[in-house]
Amino acid sequence: MPSTVRLERIAERIKELLAALVLTKLNDPRLAGVFINEVKVDRELAFADVFVSAVEGADRSEEILAGFEHARGFLRHELAAQVDLRTFPRLRFHWDPTPEHADHIERLLASIRDEDKKKGEDVHGE
Repeated sequence: MPSTVRLERIAERIKELLAALVLTKLNDPRLAGVFINEVKVDRELAFADVFVSAVEGADRSEEILAGFEHARGFLRHELAAQVDLRTFPRLRFHWDPTPEHADHIERLLASIRDEDKKKGEDVHGE
């Protein structure tokens, strides 16, 4: 069984190569503007869970995941040729809502700052 550090290195390498493949070798318009946020490899190296997002947000999540499902075999074959493993993990694609959550939190904080600024102006303006 690989060490935790080795699993992290494998996951990071898969993430880098997968991002490059999406940019250079895939011509699927469904995958335009996609980000590979994280890859997690299980301890047995059976599965690599790939977490993806896009600028447009969850509106295109089904379309993007369908594009990745369509390209799954090609991507696994290309990655296996570049990563030296006895057997290459099967790819599973998941939508990552983290960027959308972060954006929502940022907007909430900005609205709180705006309210505080208005309250400060009201106090000094009287």
